[in-house]
Amino acid sequence: MAKIVPACRNAFQQVRSFHVASSQNAEAKLKTFSIYRWNPDKPDEKPYMQDYKVDLNTCGPMVLDALIKIKNEIDPSLTFRRSCREGICGSCAMNIGGTNTLACISKIDNKNLTETSKIYPLPHMYIVKDLVPDMNNFYSQYKSIQPWLQRDDGKKVGTQQYLQSVEDRKKLDGLYECILCACCSTSCPSYWWNADKYLGPAVLMQAYRWIIDSRDTKTQERLNELRDPFSVFRCHTIMNCTRTCPKGLNPGRAIAEIKKLLGGIIQKGKPGLDTTALHN
Repeated sequence: MAKIVPACRNAFQQVRSFHVASSQNAEAKLKTFSIYRWNPDKPDEKPYMQDYKVDLNTCGPMVLDALIKIKNEIDPSLTFRRSCREGICGSCAMNIGGTNTLACISKIDNKNLTETSKIYPLPHMYIVKDLVPDMNNFYSQYKSIQPWLQRDDGKKVGTQQYLQSVEDRKKLDGLYECILCACCSTSCPSYWWNADKYLGPAVLMQAYRWIIDSRDTKTQERLNELRDPFSVFRCHTIMNCTRTCPKGLNPGRAIAEIKKLLGGIIQKGKPGLDTTALHN
């Protein structure tokens, strides 16, 4: 066994060396990335677009791979957020080719090398630096909807299990998957003009996620917090939010359901599974 491991390691290194040599000998496949730049340490310098040429033969397939390559090998001053690289954390949300999306799941167009890939931070946000937007207002709005399970049965938190029926659980599908990347909110014109009052698609979808949860008993209190001219009703059903969501969710539908609940058109209804006996 001791002899097998070094042999496998040597074989792996040979294969890797072969691929590296092949990519180095291949004709350079250059693509230009034009990236938004702004440095807060130079307040007198206006934002500008900076071009970088990347050899796609030595780069991964996603836009985030190109950004990492640029930062590691060309310009260490380039600033952006990233974490999971799997479309889960939402850190690398930015505007790529005119669409709000995640850089880690956005493929590089390697067929049309003459077309420049333009990359901006999320639109209509204050910018911290380069591709990094200020998310403080967005997270404050998320906090304002109290995104956690709330009950009025007086039971001590963590002492009881609250079950729900299969049908009630299905109502949460398409809501809980939101990763709070803010792609939808920053694509919404209403949010652009009223971000201080209008909660935006992402936060409202999460508000609906807790409103509709059969285990939550604070439905009316949650709805009353939204019962004003701006929190929900600034939505004009443009549906940019649904079109741009990188997770394929439908914030527009969730907002429409909140409007119907506020207008008394529909009611939440009682839980499909009565678990009172379990909590006595």
